[in-house]
Amino acid sequence: MGDGAILLVFITLQRFAEFVWDRLNTARLRAAGAVEYGRAHYPLVIATHAGWLAGLWILGSARPVDVILLAIFLVLQIGRYWVLFTLGPHWTTRIIVLPGAPLVRRGPYRYLRHPNYLVVAGEFVVAPLALGLPLYALLSFVVYAGVIAVRIRAENAALPEGT
Repeated sequence: MGDGAILLVFITLQRFAEFVWDRLNTARLRAAGAVEYGRAHYPLVIATHAGWLAGLWILGSARPVDVILLAIFLVLQIGRYWVLFTLGPHWTTRIIVLPGAPLVRRGPYRYLRHPNYLVVAGEFVVAPLALGLPLYALLSFVVYAGVIAVRIRAENAALPEGT
């Protein structure tokens, strides 16, 4: 197995583990009375992520990995897990709002409204670049930016205080 495949195995296993955690958190939040918003665009979010990863497997699994860009990707993982651990049992891939729960304003949320989307945008660019796929990185960013613009509008409308 080449370097590209090893990186993609890591990303795939990471996303699978997050999907499981998302399912558990979503079920717990719904049982506590939480409400989902933005359901109509959610399949597009999933398709964007799945398509990105599938494209990386098709185009990049046999490629070498640029070590400097891999290091940048690993730094992005610190940001990813800072977000996940800050939100803890409230982290989901959906927009799930628990009525009466305060907004999280600690961790990376002290500095940014949507830190996870910034991290993911970075991943959508840096992972393809690490595999020597600059056009795929550009395409990934453009697609993700369009989808996440819809997502952020829905999330801002759903959150308390309109934030």
